[in-house]
Amino acid sequence: MSTFMATPQNIERKWYIIDAANKPLGRLATEAARLLRGKHKPTYTPHVDTGDHVIIINAEKVLLTGNKLDQKKYFHHSGYPGGLKTVGYRTLLQNNPEKAIELAVKGMIPHNKLGSQIYRKLKVYRGSEHPHQAQQPEVWQG
Repeated sequence: MSTFMATPQNIERKWYIIDAANKPLGRLATEAARLLRGKHKPTYTPHVDTGDHVIIINAEKVLLTGNKLDQKKYFHHSGYPGGLKTVGYRTLLQNNPEKAIELAVKGMIPHNKLGSQIYRKLKVYRGSEHPHQAQQPEVWQG
């Protein structure tokens, strides 16, 4: 008896919708990362992308608990001296709520070529409408 190892040819992918309305950002991101990675499947293999596609809707209604809305900051650097940019999460959620969710999920998947492949299956939308009706996505109750 040998251990089962998934190959790209025998992977079945589904599409799932997660509604972000009134859910904490971290809890939402961990569930999305788990689906993207494929850890919910019995065929999970660490070195193969076995995950499903995830659509997150209502990104503007995501919650941050405690004082994180005022205290948490997003940092990025241009690479030049003095190039550190900071944005508070209150501003980030007002202007670009999709980016806040994408950053949270991106930090929870591997930071390598496999992670880049996994990250491409994430779709985030501000409102409740999305253009993926043809894929017949299922609502994820997680």
